[in-house]
Amino acid sequence: MAASVRTTCPYCGVGCGVIATPDGEGGAAIEGDADHPSNFGRLCSKGAALGETIGLETRLLHPMMDGRRVSWDAALDHIAAGFRRVIAEHGPDAIAIYLSGQLLTEDYYIANKLMKGFIGSANVDTNSRLCMASSVAGHKRVFGSDTVPGCYEDLDEGDLFVLVGSNAAWCHPVLYQRMVAAQEKRAARLVNIDPRATATSETASLQLSLAPGQDGTLFSGLLVYLAENGHLDHAFIAAHTEGFGAALACAKEIAPNLSAISLRTRLPPEDIRRFYELWATTERVVTLYSQGVNQSAQGTDKVAAILNCHLATGRIGRAGMGPFSLTGQPNAMGGREVGGLANQLAAHMAFSPEEIDRVRRFWNAPNMAQHEGLKAVDLFDAVDQGRIKALWIMGTNPAVSLPRADKVAQALRKLDLCVISENVVSNDTVRAALEYPADAVLLPASAWGEKDGTVTNSERRISRQRAFLPPAGEARQDWWAIGEVAKRLGFSGFDYANAAAIFAEHAALSAFENEGTRDFDLSGLAHVSADDYDSMTPVQWPCRKERPATQRLFADGGFFTSSGKARFQEIAPPQLADVPSVTWPLLLNTGRVRDQWHTMTRTGLSPRLASHIAEPFIAVHPLDAVAAGLCDGGLAEVSNEHGHALLRVAVTAAQERGGVFAPIHWNAETAGAARIGSLVHSLVDPWSGQPDAKATPVNVRARVMARAGFIVARKRFALPGDTFWAWQAIEGGFAAVIETNEPDAVFQDLLRKRGEAEEVSLSDISRGIYRMAQIKANRLDTALFLAKRREAPHWSLVQKAFAAKALDTLTRKLLLSGRSLDGMIDEGPNVCACFGVPRDRIVRAIEEGASSLAAIQSKLKAGTNCGSCLPELKRLLVIHQKTQALALT
Repeated sequence: MAASVRTTCPYCGVGCGVIATPDGEGGAAIEGDADHPSNFGRLCSKGAALGETIGLETRLLHPMMDGRRVSWDAALDHIAAGFRRVIAEHGPDAIAIYLSGQLLTEDYYIANKLMKGFIGSANVDTNSRLCMASSVAGHKRVFGSDTVPGCYEDLDEGDLFVLVGSNAAWCHPVLYQRMVAAQEKRAARLVNIDPRATATSETASLQLSLAPGQDGTLFSGLLVYLAENGHLDHAFIAAHTEGFGAALACAKEIAPNLSAISLRTRLPPEDIRRFYELWATTERVVTLYSQGVNQSAQGTDKVAAILNCHLATGRIGRAGMGPFSLTGQPNAMGGREVGGLANQLAAHMAFSPEEIDRVRRFWNAPNMAQHEGLKAVDLFDAVDQGRIKALWIMGTNPAVSLPRADKVAQALRKLDLCVISENVVSNDTVRAALEYPADAVLLPASAWGEKDGTVTNSERRISRQRAFLPPAGEARQDWWAIGEVAKRLGFSGFDYANAAAIFAEHAALSAFENEGTRDFDLSGLAHVSADDYDSMTPVQWPCRKERPATQRLFADGGFFTSSGKARFQEIAPPQLADVPSVTWPLLLNTGRVRDQWHTMTRTGLSPRLASHIAEPFIAVHPLDAVAAGLCDGGLAEVSNEHGHALLRVAVTAAQERGGVFAPIHWNAETAGAARIGSLVHSLVDPWSGQPDAKATPVNVRARVMARAGFIVARKRFALPGDTFWAWQAIEGGFAAVIETNEPDAVFQDLLRKRGEAEEVSLSDISRGIYRMAQIKANRLDTALFLAKRREAPHWSLVQKAFAAKALDTLTRKLLLSGRSLDGMIDEGPNVCACFGVPRDRIVRAIEEGASSLAAIQSKLKAGTNCGSCLPELKRLLVIHQKTQALALT
């Protein structure tokens, strides 16, 4: 094996350190870095499975134009010529770049520099607009800067954790386990504020299932409670803030008394009172918020309402206390640092005349943008309207993730030039771009494991992401591709030898004419050498010359407003989410599941991660299910004016009445009609431009298919018309449980068109049975089994045959028998993805005497790594205990 390399996980904003050890065959062994201060060796299920997602099967390996392979020079020349033509005919604002929180800071920096400094347009935005923009806007309104004031050590020292709109047990499990440890060691308490009951709810001291959109009401009421019960820090308010009186008067109008708060939030008065008392009487309180706050039409006001409470009590910037934004992507914060958002310039500067001039002089920029650009939703509307003629998309899949995703896909077909930098050869965005535009260019981007640069996590900690694999095919760093186009456009200042040179320039800009007036300051790293950069250890900003790193900010004021004081905010009265109509009677809430990431281009390749939740689903309250005629495990069509989806039904009392929940991950590559973004409306927060993905009106109705079964194949492909399907990774390929109304002949034709193969089939029309297998080079390549729905077989029937390198004579004879070839049975979904422990194995262990969590962990290892499965393990124990108790009565 090659030498191990310290790098950083490419998933969420926790920024876990990873040690990768290449195996010499294109793969790598992955383990947590015990020395990294973000995770101290812990990895979540996704991070632990990174080794399963490294491969070339789905990679884009060469530049392509209009579906044909070309050289890098030809592709870059073509892009530069296209940009030059669009600028000449329509002006610089007809060009846009759409970036990703999964890019490295150096990539982000060069894209921002090219667009805003040299092309002269601020139409460069990022998919971080979909997850963190309201947090950014809230910070800037209150602090005068986009500053997260706390650090992860506050989770070790806090006595009360208030999670708002955050299922941290699944989405940020490494940080969540630090809170759980504080509960166990120091009796810290946890309040979970979320319309849904989630895995996080199961360890909460108090679950507040408030009405959607009413966070601002709840925290306005808290501010009033603090003021009326003597819990204000008058000295801090007087010395370091302004606007308190107006903010308090506004809060009193929104939340005049407990009855009014209870009516609007739909929370019992006693629960509200208990929460307020806990918050008021616990000094060390950390309020952590995520997408349930940010992805809202009033997300920025929600953030401000939370910050108001911390300022009013002086609980900010000190150990174990403060507001904390949990970032969704690995480098959402790094993108914000370099101006990746359309309303920012680099180094946390904005579009004031003074700041525009400062950046212009530093870059020696000839065409500095003079005003903010288009935010993500408006940007793609401009594409649809023909105002954007050329678009460069990097490392993101907007035809899945943006609101009204079907409209986004259609808009891409109207471009004169569409450039996509990707590391996968196909996704929904690539497919849409290739269908119609006059010019579509695909550039092979380096993937995680090949990329070299930096990322910044939720606590302002900059870590190195290092390469430990050679580039696949002709893949190149994104910053290099941007720089090459810039040089072809005749611009100087883009000739970088390596990522270290870009980082040094980025750090120097942060220090330029700063003198402590801006929060983002890397002056201590402005002269970093290539060797220093290569060996850089994780460091938090501000990182000034005189102070190497800063853990916490604002304990003694020092805010970045013009007065140096934090500004309390008056918020708009929180609006009830769109009142459901007869046509659209339910509100759709979207989010993540435990073991998948974004649009599954990486996690969808891991068999371990696929097993926990293998299908796209919709969670529905039992009473709403009855009203809509839905049954648990059945199918439902979800629709509104923007789109539709076909999903598996999960009936659960954890879901609030009047609302439904569906995950964001599945797309046209991985499932049929499961692209949830196609349903999400385009309502955005007026301050941040962030879309509301938590309360879209929809209709839900039952769908019944005639037959069901499964298909296994070496590669994924779309299944025919009136069929529910969702691919999950298995050893050697993919499997899908399917339901369909399509005739056998349609499937037969589809499989035959996929290439020459030896074919065997079995059909019994009277029993509704159809089975077909394709064999290539004496290896099972594809198998399709269909039966009447109530007799649906599972793909585990052919698991042994599919895994075999060659089929023996007996296996060939029994292949279509409908019997398991080795006695293997489906053990249910993986509960512990880290160690691949399925549900039924855990149940058997409990029945055989593993009657405690510690016993299960000792016997199966389940729950001993990231801990995200612990709530489910505890639930299985409780179920067993209840079953035993009933048996004894």
